[in-house]
Amino acid sequence: MIFDARVAPFAPTQAQIRAIASEANADQIVALERAIGKDVFMRIWNASGEEVSACGNVTRCVGELMLAETGKPRVTIQTEADILKATRAEGGLIKVDMGSPLLGWEDIPLSEQMDVRGVDVKIGPIDNPILSRPAVVSMGNPHAVFFVDDISAHDIPKIGPLVEWHPLFPEGTNVGFAQIIDRQTIRLRVWERGAGLTLACGTGACAALVCAARAGLTERKAKLVLDGGELEIDWLKANDHVMMTGPVELELTGEI
Repeated sequence: MIFDARVAPFAPTQAQIRAIASEANADQIVALERAIGKDVFMRIWNASGEEVSACGNVTRCVGELMLAETGKPRVTIQTEADILKATRAEGGLIKVDMGSPLLGWEDIPLSEQMDVRGVDVKIGPIDNPILSRPAVVSMGNPHAVFFVDDISAHDIPKIGPLVEWHPLFPEGTNVGFAQIIDRQTIRLRVWERGAGLTLACGTGACAALVCAARAGLTERKAKLVLDGGELEIDWLKANDHVMMTGPVELELTGEI
């Protein structure tokens, strides 16, 4: 749910964010604000009321709105995490340059130094965990990605909260469950920090592709199949940026 705070003030409390998100069944609440030298500043809150720095699906939606409003071939979106660029792609899709993934343990952040390709997190009995050693990365927000053989075999609403606020993640983390279909296709479900199990997560799709490519499980470009639809993610070798391409659908407009 996106509010235009360029024309009227929008400074909600956490309780108001939670109420709006609940009424609208929205994962994120967004405010568009003026930005010097950029087309817009994008402020994001999760449904739980906390302000967050990044959201890929939100960026794609805001990108589409700003492309339509400005008539430009490319728009620049300022966030707390980075400066993102959006363009139109074939078939009415929107492509967003999500910037470079952060792969240092202190950038994610973790509470202690660890190999981010497989951190010491276990779910289940210590000597026989059902899931363990997720790869971690930041796409402007933290992600932990478990690679699983059968995504339907895992109780994500039960497992997700156990990892979301694990002591290793001082700022919490999004939790991805990724099943490799082939080297160009990943089935993904995401327990989103502050929102729960979502139909789709743009930064989660980017994180899953980066972690899979680093592990040699996929190519650097793949289709991510989420409950709510499909995204194309391409981790470019030329500049290390992650490109996310997917659809946007306007549900309704109104005033509050």
